[in-house]
Amino acid sequence: MFFVASKIYWMFASPVTLLLIVALAAVLISAVRPSPAVRAVALGAILLPGAAATTPIGLLLVAPLEDRFPQPPADMPPPDGIIILGGALRGAESAARGQAVFSEGERVVEAAILARRYPNARVIFTGASGSLLAPTSNEAQEARKLLVELGVDPARITPEAASRNTDENARFTAKLVHPEPNQRWLLVTSAWHMPRSMGLFEKAGFNVTAFPVAFRTLGDGRDPQWETDPARNLETFEIAAHEWIGLIAYWATGRIDRLFPGPRRDASVETSAEAPWSPAYSAEGDPRR
Repeated sequence: MFFVASKIYWMFASPVTLLLIVALAAVLISAVRPSPAVRAVALGAILLPGAAATTPIGLLLVAPLEDRFPQPPADMPPPDGIIILGGALRGAESAARGQAVFSEGERVVEAAILARRYPNARVIFTGASGSLLAPTSNEAQEARKLLVELGVDPARITPEAASRNTDENARFTAKLVHPEPNQRWLLVTSAWHMPRSMGLFEKAGFNVTAFPVAFRTLGDGRDPQWETDPARNLETFEIAAHEWIGLIAYWATGRIDRLFPGPRRDASVETSAEAPWSPAYSAEGDPRR
Protein backbone atom coordinates (compact mmCIF):
# COMPACT_ATOMS: atom_id res chain seq x y z
CA MET A 1 0.00 0.00 0.00
CA PHE A 2 2.84 2.40 0.88
CA PHE A 3 4.48 1.69 -2.50
CA VAL A 4 1.30 2.41 -4.47
CA ALA A 5 0.52 5.54 -2.45
CA SER A 6 4.03 6.92 -2.88
CA LYS A 7 3.97 6.35 -6.65
CA ILE A 8 0.57 7.98 -7.10
CA TYR A 9 1.61 10.89 -4.89
CA TRP A 10 4.81 11.50 -6.83
CA MET A 11 3.02 11.19 -10.17
CA PHE A 12 1.02 14.34 -9.39
CA ALA A 13 2.98 16.08 -6.63
CA SER A 14 6.57 16.14 -7.83
CA PRO A 15 7.72 19.78 -7.66
CA VAL A 16 7.83 20.42 -11.40
CA THR A 17 4.55 18.61 -12.11
CA LEU A 18 2.80 20.35 -9.23
CA LEU A 19 3.99 23.78 -10.35
CA LEU A 20 2.82 23.14 -13.91
CA ILE A 21 -0.60 22.01 -12.63
CA VAL A 22 -0.85 25.17 -10.52
CA ALA A 23 0.18 27.32 -13.47
CA LEU A 24 -2.38 25.69 -15.78
CA ALA A 25 -5.14 26.04 -13.17
CA ALA A 26 -4.26 29.70 -12.59
CA VAL A 27 -4.31 30.43 -16.33
CA LEU A 28 -7.73 28.78 -16.70
CA ILE A 29 -9.11 30.68 -13.71
CA SER A 30 -7.72 33.95 -15.07
CA ALA A 31 -9.47 33.35 -18.38
CA VAL A 32 -12.81 33.09 -16.58
CA ARG A 33 -12.25 35.60 -13.79
CA PRO A 34 -9.20 37.82 -14.35
CA SER A 35 -7.35 38.64 -11.16
CA PRO A 36 -3.88 40.12 -10.50
CA ALA A 37 -3.34 37.64 -7.67
CA VAL A 38 -4.17 34.63 -9.85
CA ARG A 39 -1.94 35.96 -12.64
CA ALA A 40 0.88 36.36 -10.13
CA VAL A 41 0.44 32.74 -8.98
CA ALA A 42 0.52 31.55 -12.60
CA LEU A 43 3.65 33.58 -13.32
CA GLY A 44 5.40 32.28 -10.21
CA ALA A 45 4.48 28.67 -11.00
CA ILE A 46 5.98 29.09 -14.47
CA LEU A 47 9.12 30.93 -13.34
CA LEU A 48 10.07 28.49 -10.57
CA PRO A 49 10.64 25.49 -12.90
CA GLY A 50 12.51 27.88 -15.16
CA ALA A 51 14.77 28.82 -12.27
CA ALA A 52 15.33 25.15 -11.43
CA ALA A 53 16.27 24.49 -15.07
CA THR A 54 18.73 27.37 -15.41
CA THR A 55 20.32 27.72 -11.97
CA PRO A 56 22.18 25.32 -9.62
CA ILE A 57 19.28 25.06 -7.16
CA GLY A 58 19.20 21.30 -7.62
CA LEU A 59 22.92 20.97 -6.90
CA LEU A 60 22.55 23.02 -3.73
CA LEU A 61 19.78 20.66 -2.58
CA VAL A 62 21.59 17.46 -3.54
CA ALA A 63 25.01 18.36 -2.07
CA PRO A 64 24.12 17.67 1.61
CA LEU A 65 22.75 14.26 0.60
CA GLU A 66 25.91 13.34 -1.29
CA ASP A 67 28.25 14.61 1.43
CA ARG A 68 26.46 12.85 4.30
CA PHE A 69 28.56 9.67 4.22
CA PRO A 70 32.32 9.67 3.55
CA GLN A 71 33.92 7.32 1.08
CA PRO A 72 35.48 4.40 3.00
CA PRO A 73 39.24 3.95 2.55
CA ALA A 74 40.69 1.28 0.29
CA ASP A 75 42.39 -0.44 3.23
CA MET A 76 39.21 -1.03 5.23
CA PRO A 77 38.65 -4.54 6.62
CA PRO A 78 37.16 -6.92 4.02
CA PRO A 79 33.36 -6.99 4.11
CA ASP A 80 31.26 -10.15 4.23
CA GLY A 81 29.04 -8.92 1.44
CA ILE A 82 28.39 -6.18 -1.10
CA ILE A 83 24.81 -5.00 -1.64
CA ILE A 84 23.94 -3.16 -4.86
CA LEU A 85 20.67 -1.27 -5.02
CA GLY A 86 18.51 -1.44 -8.13
CA GLY A 87 17.98 1.49 -10.44
CA ALA A 88 21.38 0.96 -12.04
CA LEU A 89 20.17 -0.43 -15.35
CA ARG A 90 17.15 -0.12 -17.62
CA GLY A 91 16.17 -3.76 -17.59
CA ALA A 92 13.81 -3.89 -20.57
CA GLU A 93 16.09 -1.84 -22.81
CA SER A 94 19.14 -3.86 -21.76
CA ALA A 95 17.43 -7.14 -22.62
CA ALA A 96 16.03 -5.81 -25.90
CA ARG A 97 19.34 -4.33 -27.09
CA GLY A 98 21.56 -7.13 -25.86
CA GLN A 99 23.81 -4.80 -23.89
CA ALA A 100 23.74 -2.90 -20.62
CA VAL A 101 21.71 0.31 -20.82
CA PHE A 102 22.61 2.45 -17.83
CA SER A 103 20.41 4.49 -15.55
CA GLU A 104 22.78 4.86 -12.58
CA GLY A 105 25.20 2.26 -13.92
CA GLU A 106 28.04 3.30 -11.64
CA ARG A 107 26.37 1.19 -8.97
CA VAL A 108 27.12 -2.05 -10.83
CA VAL A 109 30.51 -1.00 -12.22
CA GLU A 110 31.88 0.09 -8.84
CA ALA A 111 30.42 -3.01 -7.20
CA ALA A 112 32.29 -5.19 -9.71
CA ILE A 113 35.53 -3.39 -8.79
CA LEU A 114 34.78 -3.97 -5.10
CA ALA A 115 34.00 -7.64 -5.77
CA ARG A 116 37.44 -8.09 -7.32
CA ARG A 117 39.06 -6.24 -4.41
CA TYR A 118 37.24 -8.44 -1.87
CA PRO A 119 37.11 -11.90 -3.50
CA ASN A 120 35.43 -13.59 -0.51
CA ALA A 121 32.49 -11.19 -0.26
CA ARG A 122 29.01 -12.19 -1.38
CA VAL A 123 27.44 -9.94 -4.01
CA ILE A 124 23.73 -9.14 -3.69
CA PHE A 125 21.81 -7.17 -6.31
CA THR A 126 18.43 -6.06 -5.01
CA GLY A 127 15.72 -4.48 -7.12
CA ALA A 128 12.82 -5.14 -9.45
CA SER A 129 10.49 -2.66 -11.11
CA GLY A 130 9.69 0.59 -9.33
CA SER A 131 6.93 1.39 -11.80
CA LEU A 132 3.18 1.07 -11.32
CA LEU A 133 2.65 0.69 -15.06
CA ALA A 134 5.37 -1.95 -15.59
CA PRO A 135 5.26 -4.12 -12.45
CA THR A 136 7.78 -6.69 -13.70
CA SER A 137 11.44 -6.09 -14.48
CA ASN A 138 14.46 -8.09 -15.53
CA GLU A 139 16.98 -5.59 -14.13
CA ALA A 140 18.33 -8.10 -11.60
CA GLN A 141 19.04 -10.63 -14.36
CA GLU A 142 20.65 -7.97 -16.56
CA ALA A 143 22.73 -6.72 -13.63
CA ARG A 144 23.91 -10.26 -12.89
CA LYS A 145 24.88 -10.68 -16.54
CA LEU A 146 26.87 -7.43 -16.47
CA LEU A 147 28.63 -8.36 -13.23
CA VAL A 148 29.70 -11.68 -14.74
CA GLU A 149 30.93 -9.92 -17.87
CA LEU A 150 32.95 -7.60 -15.61
CA GLY A 151 34.68 -10.58 -14.06
CA VAL A 152 32.60 -11.49 -11.01
CA ASP A 153 32.19 -15.22 -10.36
CA PRO A 154 28.49 -16.02 -10.95
CA ALA A 155 28.53 -18.35 -7.93
CA ARG A 156 29.05 -15.29 -5.69
CA ILE A 157 26.06 -13.34 -7.04
CA THR A 158 22.62 -13.54 -5.46
CA PRO A 159 19.82 -11.55 -7.15
CA GLU A 160 16.81 -10.29 -5.20
CA ALA A 161 14.24 -9.53 -7.86
CA ALA A 162 11.02 -8.78 -5.95
CA SER A 163 11.58 -5.42 -4.23
CA ARG A 164 10.00 -2.32 -5.77
CA ASN A 165 11.41 0.49 -3.63
CA THR A 166 14.25 1.09 -1.18
CA ASP A 167 12.20 0.02 1.82
CA GLU A 168 11.56 -3.35 0.18
CA ASN A 169 15.21 -3.54 -0.94
CA ALA A 170 16.24 -3.52 2.71
CA ARG A 171 13.52 -5.81 4.08
CA PHE A 172 13.63 -8.39 1.28
CA THR A 173 17.43 -8.51 1.29
CA ALA A 174 17.40 -9.10 5.06
CA LYS A 175 15.02 -12.04 4.56
CA LEU A 176 17.28 -13.38 1.83
CA VAL A 177 20.67 -13.23 3.59
CA HIS A 178 19.72 -13.14 7.31
CA PRO A 179 22.39 -10.61 8.37
CA GLU A 180 24.18 -11.20 11.68
CA PRO A 181 25.56 -8.49 14.00
CA ASN A 182 29.16 -9.57 13.44
CA GLN A 183 28.85 -9.42 9.65
CA ARG A 184 29.91 -6.33 7.73
CA TRP A 185 28.16 -5.30 4.53
CA LEU A 186 29.01 -2.65 1.96
CA LEU A 187 26.03 -0.78 0.55
CA VAL A 188 26.54 0.54 -2.98
CA THR A 189 24.11 3.12 -4.31
CA SER A 190 24.10 6.65 -5.70
CA ALA A 191 25.47 9.21 -3.24
CA TRP A 192 22.24 11.25 -3.24
CA HIS A 193 20.32 8.08 -2.34
CA MET A 194 22.63 6.99 0.47
CA PRO A 195 21.12 8.64 3.62
CA ARG A 196 17.67 7.08 3.13
CA SER A 197 19.19 3.76 2.06
CA MET A 198 21.49 3.55 5.08
CA GLY A 199 18.62 4.34 7.44
CA LEU A 200 16.52 1.55 5.95
CA PHE A 201 19.27 -1.10 5.92
CA GLU A 202 20.25 -0.27 9.51
CA LYS A 203 16.59 -0.60 10.46
CA ALA A 204 16.51 -4.01 8.72
CA GLY A 205 19.36 -5.26 10.94
CA PHE A 206 22.43 -4.79 8.76
CA ASN A 207 25.83 -3.72 10.07
CA VAL A 208 26.31 -1.69 6.94
CA THR A 209 28.96 0.68 5.57
CA ALA A 210 28.14 3.23 2.89
CA PHE A 211 29.96 3.14 -0.44
CA PRO A 212 28.44 6.10 -2.33
CA VAL A 213 28.83 6.33 -6.12
CA ALA A 214 27.42 8.32 -9.08
CA PHE A 215 28.12 11.76 -7.64
CA ARG A 216 26.61 14.88 -9.17
CA THR A 217 28.63 17.36 -7.10
CA LEU A 218 32.39 17.84 -6.66
CA GLY A 219 32.45 17.91 -2.85
CA ASP A 220 35.70 19.88 -2.70
CA GLY A 221 34.58 23.44 -2.10
CA ARG A 222 33.99 24.32 -5.76
CA ASP A 223 30.28 23.55 -5.65
CA PRO A 224 27.88 24.45 -6.98
CA GLN A 225 29.10 24.14 -10.55
CA TRP A 226 26.88 26.03 -13.00
CA GLU A 227 25.35 23.43 -15.31
CA THR A 228 24.24 24.71 -18.72
CA ASP A 229 22.00 21.73 -19.55
CA PRO A 230 18.43 22.62 -18.46
CA ALA A 231 17.25 19.00 -18.62
CA ARG A 232 20.03 17.85 -16.29
CA ASN A 233 19.34 20.74 -13.92
CA LEU A 234 15.68 19.79 -13.73
CA GLU A 235 16.59 16.14 -13.24
CA THR A 236 18.92 16.98 -10.35
CA PHE A 237 16.28 19.24 -8.79
CA GLU A 238 13.66 16.47 -9.02
CA ILE A 239 16.05 13.88 -7.57
CA ALA A 240 16.95 16.11 -4.63
CA ALA A 241 13.33 17.02 -3.92
CA HIS A 242 12.31 13.35 -4.13
CA GLU A 243 14.99 12.33 -1.61
CA TRP A 244 14.24 15.10 0.91
CA ILE A 245 10.51 14.38 0.73
CA GLY A 246 11.27 10.65 0.94
CA LEU A 247 13.35 11.13 4.08
CA ILE A 248 10.49 12.99 5.75
CA ALA A 249 7.90 10.39 4.66
CA TYR A 250 10.01 7.41 5.72
CA TRP A 251 10.83 8.97 9.09
CA ALA A 252 7.20 10.00 9.72
CA THR A 253 5.98 6.44 8.98
CA GLY A 254 8.66 4.81 11.15
CA ARG A 255 10.58 3.20 8.31
CA ILE A 256 13.80 4.95 9.36
CA ASP A 257 14.78 5.93 12.91
CA ARG A 258 16.43 9.25 12.08
CA LEU A 259 15.18 12.07 9.88
CA PHE A 260 18.58 12.47 8.21
CA PRO A 261 20.61 9.28 8.74
CA GLY A 262 24.36 9.73 8.97
CA PRO A 263 27.42 7.93 10.34
CA ARG A 264 26.72 6.57 13.81
CA ARG A 265 28.79 6.74 16.98
CA ASP A 266 28.86 3.73 19.29
CA ALA A 267 29.65 4.92 22.80
CA SER A 268 30.96 1.47 23.75
CA VAL A 269 33.83 1.75 21.26
CA GLU A 270 36.87 3.75 22.25
CA THR A 271 37.70 6.80 20.19
CA SER A 272 41.07 5.38 19.16
CA ALA A 273 39.33 2.49 17.44
CA GLU A 274 37.00 4.66 15.43
CA ALA A 275 37.42 4.90 11.68
CA PRO A 276 35.36 6.21 8.77
CA TRP A 277 34.36 2.69 7.73
CA SER A 278 33.17 1.71 11.22
CA PRO A 279 29.60 2.03 12.57
CA ALA A 280 31.28 3.72 15.55
CA TYR A 281 32.53 6.51 13.35
CA SER A 282 31.04 9.98 13.73
CA ALA A 283 31.06 12.65 11.06
CA GLU A 284 32.13 15.16 13.70
CA GLY A 285 35.41 13.26 14.02
CA ASP A 286 36.28 13.41 10.35
CA PRO A 287 39.01 16.00 9.80
CA ARG A 288 37.84 16.36 6.19
CA ARG A 289 34.51 17.85 7.31
